[in-house]
Amino acid sequence: MQSITLLGATGSIGVSTLDVIARHPDRYRIHALTAHCRVEELAAQCLQFQPDVAVVGAADAAQRLSRLLRKHGCRTEVMHGPAALCAVASDDNCDTVMAAIVGAAGLAPTMAAAAAGKKILLANKEALVMSGQLLLDEVQKSGAVLLPIDSEHNAIFQCLPQPYRRQCDKPNTLDALDRHGIEKILLTASGGPFLTRDVASLDAVTPEEAVAHPNWVMGRKISVDSATMMNKGLEVIEAHWLFGAPIDRIDVVIHPQSVIHSMVSYIDGSVLAQLGNPDMRTPIAHALAWPQRIASGVAALDLTRLANLAFHRPDLDRFPCLKLAYDAIRSGGSAPAILNAANEIAVQAFLDRRIGFRQIDGLIDQVMQSADAVAAGSIAALMEVDQRTRQLAESLIPS
Repeated sequence: MQSITLLGATGSIGVSTLDVIARHPDRYRIHALTAHCRVEELAAQCLQFQPDVAVVGAADAAQRLSRLLRKHGCRTEVMHGPAALCAVASDDNCDTVMAAIVGAAGLAPTMAAAAAGKKILLANKEALVMSGQLLLDEVQKSGAVLLPIDSEHNAIFQCLPQPYRRQCDKPNTLDALDRHGIEKILLTASGGPFLTRDVASLDAVTPEEAVAHPNWVMGRKISVDSATMMNKGLEVIEAHWLFGAPIDRIDVVIHPQSVIHSMVSYIDGSVLAQLGNPDMRTPIAHALAWPQRIASGVAALDLTRLANLAFHRPDLDRFPCLKLAYDAIRSGGSAPAILNAANEIAVQAFLDRRIGFRQIDGLIDQVMQSADAVAAGSIAALMEVDQRTRQLAESLIPS
């Protein structure tokens, strides 16, 4: 039986993970559940799954959660703060960590899980975007296992040859693709809700429109990232680190139906693809049970009902954030961390109606040109870059 720490339990990935776990009570138990401030939702999850520990962001939230749990006789220990997140991620009483905290806040507990040698189910792409080599070095040093949860990276993982797949829990060298006859990695993207909308009208996009993804149910921040295709840009950076792929051998392909989740192209002309209904429970179940398979609760894909599968090259005039991500990984050092921090500030400013939709990429570009990229030598240095970048981005938002 695997003992699970779930970082980000009340988000969309967290809820889907608990749904899969509830289907297999003989295989999994919950050691810890964490959430930032959704106390009522976390309390309901604690009452259902009876974790040993629950972690929230602040002391007042911890007090509210404790009262709710005591009222129902639940003995779950309640903790709070960033140090508590790292503690439950590295605790000897858990062996698997679902890293599903959105944004840079997920970096420290993910690193703690890696240092403790855990099996890490990585849904927090920012951890690799910000600190790719540092995280992979920690994984190799401790013997941790790193498995991708993003539907695209999980699909690539499934399409790789078995000897290569076994290496994916360790850092891959940049010649790994050649040794296994891999020509390119092809990341598919739905194109989001504005794929066919007139570009001139995107200035008027509202937060409500931007978070209404046509295929996937996701949180607000990642939904906006999908609409700008920054999400895909971050995934390009993540794929670079996960699979040891040079950036010029990772292509993005627009696939509006979201049936093919990604592909691997081989030098003999073969292209292997992973297909499935757009439901995050599929990659979650795959990683939870790997190398075995378990039921996820997702309906089987009915190929006879598919009218067509379309593919397009991405239009960088429509999706300039994608180009910014490629630029960041080519620049190296702390540039991806700068990109990520600027994007988090810009997206939140858009959701708060402080800037327009088409100002998101402009603000990120301005920050990247103004901030100084440095060598990514330590997590502390990257977090300092992250904080400076956030301050700079805030200062550039029109009042």
